[in-house]
This record gives sequence, structure tokens and C-alpha cells, in this order.
Amino acid sequence: MYRGGAEQKIRKYLIDNNYVDCVIQLPGNLFFGTSIATCIMVMKKNKADNKTLFIDATGECVKDTNNNKLTSENIERIVEVFAKREEVEYFAYLASYEEVSGNGYNLSVSTYVEAEDTREKIDIVKLNAEIKEIVAREQILRDEIDKIIAEIEV
Repeated sequence: MYRGGAEQKIRKYLIDNNYVDCVIQLPGNLFFGTSIATCIMVMKKNKADNKTLFIDATGECVKDTNNNKLTSENIERIVEVFAKREEVEYFAYLASYEEVSGNGYNLSVSTYVEAEDTREKIDIVKLNAEIKEIVAREQILRDEIDKIIAEIEV
């Protein structure tokens, strides 16, 4: 999907001739005997436009023992977005020919579909206020400790 050399020449030919309709990235550990993630490349002749749809379906699965499994709901969502050729934030992106060729004919889904940032959002103003409060409380405690030590030393 992204290597150079002969593989890039093949991807270039497919993109230049407008054969690649969609690339769907599936979750890893989906097929028996292999844990690697797999892709489906949908080819189509006589496309109406020269765009390529990229779908990141790595989150469309349920854990079933040691393997992942696509449910009918997962499959429906993938097929619906594919059929409508629509962009869905963090899930699907419709890339133009110029964009794909500008990326060196890279067909890796992660190049085009932004992964959702699931990290906790931190309110830096609130955090800074809490730190100031802790530092002030710490100073009060240090002053009290200093008073106790001064009393003991006398």
C-alpha cells in the first residue's frame, strides 16, 4: 500500500488509469491464523470521478475470544459509507487523484483518514489554577511546620 519500487509502479498504474475505487482497512486479528491487519482494495472500471475512497474500519469489530469479529452492524456501516461514497470524520475520506499522486501513490488508509484523538482533554487554565492552589497550601503547611520546629528548638 505504501512501498516503493515495483509495488509503487503498480499502484501508480492503477491510480493513473482510475481503477481504484476504494481501500478499506480492516481490524487486525480478524482472520484465523493471522493477527495482521488486512485491506480490501475495491477496483472499478469506468468510474464517474477520479477520486478514491479510504475507509478506516479498524474500530468496526467486536472482540470474540482471541480474534476480532465483524458484526452485521459493522458490515452495514462499512457498506453504507462505501455505497454513498461519503466522508465521515475519523472513518472515511474521499481523496482526489492529485492528492493520491502527490502522496507518491501511497494507498495506506492512515495517510488519508485522521485517527480520532481519544486522549483525555485537559483544561490547562483549570489545571494551572489547581497547581497554584496546591502550591499555596504547601506554603501554608511549610510555615506551620517551621513554627512547630521553632517551638521545639526553644
